[in-house]
Amino acid sequence: MIHKESRSSDQLTAASRRGAMMSKVAIALSAFFLLASIAVIISIAVVQTHKKTHLSPGLKYGIVLDAGSSRTTIYLYEWPAEKENNTGVVRETMKCQVEGPGISDLRLDTAKDKTTWDSFNLCMTEITKAIPAKQYSQTPVFLGATAGMRLLQQKNPERSNTILRSMQNYLMGYPFNFRNASIMSGLEEGLYGWITVNYLMGNFLEKTLWDAWVHPHGAKTVGSLDLGGASTQIAFAVPDDAEGEDIIKVSLYGYDYNIYTHSFLCYGRNEAEKRVLAKLSKESSNWSNVKNPCYPAGYNITITAEEIFGSECTKNQTTSKYTPTRKITFYGQSNAEQCKVLVRSIFNLTSCQEGENCSFDGVSQPQLSGDFMAYAGFYWAAFSLNVTGSKSMESFNVNRMELCSNNWKTLKEKHRGKDIHVKSYCFSANYVHTILDDGYKFNTDNWKSLNFQKEVNKTSIAWSLGYMLKLSNMIPAEGKILKLPIDNVLFTGLLLTFSALTIITLMYLLIALARYCY
Repeated sequence: MIHKESRSSDQLTAASRRGAMMSKVAIALSAFFLLASIAVIISIAVVQTHKKTHLSPGLKYGIVLDAGSSRTTIYLYEWPAEKENNTGVVRETMKCQVEGPGISDLRLDTAKDKTTWDSFNLCMTEITKAIPAKQYSQTPVFLGATAGMRLLQQKNPERSNTILRSMQNYLMGYPFNFRNASIMSGLEEGLYGWITVNYLMGNFLEKTLWDAWVHPHGAKTVGSLDLGGASTQIAFAVPDDAEGEDIIKVSLYGYDYNIYTHSFLCYGRNEAEKRVLAKLSKESSNWSNVKNPCYPAGYNITITAEEIFGSECTKNQTTSKYTPTRKITFYGQSNAEQCKVLVRSIFNLTSCQEGENCSFDGVSQPQLSGDFMAYAGFYWAAFSLNVTGSKSMESFNVNRMELCSNNWKTLKEKHRGKDIHVKSYCFSANYVHTILDDGYKFNTDNWKSLNFQKEVNKTSIAWSLGYMLKLSNMIPAEGKILKLPIDNVLFTGLLLTFSALTIITLMYLLIALARYCY
């Protein structure tokens, strides 16, 4: 009897232990499901609230024709329709270079005109194919003519206006939204070049790991140096309190910038060389044998006086010997020192008041600061000297002297098939050195702040990109389309399910705890 009661007691104790163990397991599982449910609710709420994205309503497009003095290049740009802080995030998607000279040479030679217009047609056809048809009417087209047309406007306003009307009528024949065909001011050209450089360098916007565009922390801007065929431009940021006729304020991506910019007409590479040839011709008594220290020895060329003195930049240098068809023959001498002196003579370096910050020709210029990007003609001069990128002034000068010592035969062998302007490499090197050193006041200390480049991130450096960026302020931004990471129906279902599971688990946990304790 006692043995049976003892066995029953043991069985009850074991059952009680098993029951207690099961209660502990149930309580632990309930606590786990409760915490898990709360975590899931919080997670889906956070994701739905903070990880929402916006679907872009699509891309917008813009076409810019860069009508330069020596050529026309057509650029196609695209940007998201919603924009970033009132300025579109623009990128170049295509460019096409029109064959033939710049539009300022239209209506002079019928055969050349045909070549130019045929090439225009080919380029515009390719551009048209790259744009969705539904976007044609919303795609703006701008033509900006630079120094070549500025000079023509001075020389022959009627012909200049006729060319612009022809370009306007031509562009209006396409199914795009034609905006304008106009001659840009030198100030605008300099400013848009500065915008392009800094946009490509990422000084306005950068993309984060979360694919968002933000203003770079502590970003500094870079100065811009552009050398075209008929003009050259300098632009760089100055203190906010700086004032002057060449200082303008511009707003980009929600930030304001104070920019000094100046354009020097007739100081483009081609026009500057004409001025040098005009000076040599004026000082020579024998136009059949004019010595040119900038041309390589063994090289000679015969051209008409009209090709030199027919420009607005050289018309004041004509002499009594001048007739448009008269021939002038130049013979190279490969003399770097004399070439430098000759090039320097076309600059007015003594017109500034003593103590005044000044570049040349009496133009005021704030003190240089920061890094500079030198592109277009500046880059090609550095390229011929093998000093692209950032190099020392000494390297530039050593290579300049070596280049200018070569005769025509040696020069052709070194640069075979590279450039039709090989004959003028020595002139270009001396011209770039003079305008940077004597003109803009770069020296041995800050020369390395110069970076000679033709493109950044595989995008060519040209004022047209800055032009499109600035003008995109005038293009209305479309509203963003909200896209949630979880569908609303699914989100509601998940929220209700796990909320119910949380309540049920909490109730069970409370009951289980009460039974366990009491």
